[in-house]
Amino acid sequence: MLAAQTTDATYAIKNEGHRVDNVSIPLNRMRIRYAIAVILTVWALPAFAQEAPGLVKDAKNPFADLINLQVFYDVYPGVAPASNTQQVLTLQPLIPIHLNSDWIIITRTILPIIEQPGAAPGQDWIRGPGDTQFAALLSPSRVGSLDWGVGTVFQLPTASNDALGQGKWGAGPGAGVQWTGTQWTLGVVLLNIWSFAGDSNRPPVNEMQLTPTVNYTFRDNPNRYLSYSPTITANWQASGDERWTVPISLGIGQLFKLGHQSINVQGTTYYNVVAPPGSSRWTLEVLVQFLFPQ
Repeated sequence: MLAAQTTDATYAIKNEGHRVDNVSIPLNRMRIRYAIAVILTVWALPAFAQEAPGLVKDAKNPFADLINLQVFYDVYPGVAPASNTQQVLTLQPLIPIHLNSDWIIITRTILPIIEQPGAAPGQDWIRGPGDTQFAALLSPSRVGSLDWGVGTVFQLPTASNDALGQGKWGAGPGAGVQWTGTQWTLGVVLLNIWSFAGDSNRPPVNEMQLTPTVNYTFRDNPNRYLSYSPTITANWQASGDERWTVPISLGIGQLFKLGHQSINVQGTTYYNVVAPPGSSRWTLEVLVQFLFPQ
């Protein structure tokens, strides 16, 4: 899937948040505990109504002909300068556009809303939208078990604060493929963004994102699944230990119906095996995905 985590424009912001005082630290801990509780609750979540066969696989397929809205809430504990907790709420609508009976364009917009600590101890926290990423991938109408797409990804400098984005317009290629089996789905999405305009005082952007995915649906409950979907990021403008962010992940999810609305809920834990100094090693993520089958 396209950048289930925030883009490197957001990773570069690692210093956001509330003032560090006797109130903010317990509040951050409370939010972390809340995120953990939500992730654990997903496993126990019952299926209130049986969904259509295969819908959970479409929910995890970045090339599915399925309108959906994904809302991610990510918590990054332990970021610099004072081991604070960064929080990112990401809105990610996916809308397929039908060109004809053979081809569709999958559009995906990623808009992060960020809260992070100041760059130095005692500075005020920073809140606001980050840079927006928009992808349009051309894909054949689904035939069989193999889906793929190729196209273009754009970055828009929509951040409300210099610390929340890269200040550059960017574009680059994007491509991916996914195989869907009876219980397993395997896939990968690769993109790279280069800056071509924007604030001349900000450094240029040359960034790669690679997202491998492995999903397993349970035989006794096809609406429940395990997911592995980390986003590996390389900042080609940086060197040494500043260049790579390499996480591993494990997520659990459940598809259910609330009234007539199909909803997918997933809780995921990420651990950065490699990360730039000052980054959080752990990420706790909650996904709520609203599905609109046609």
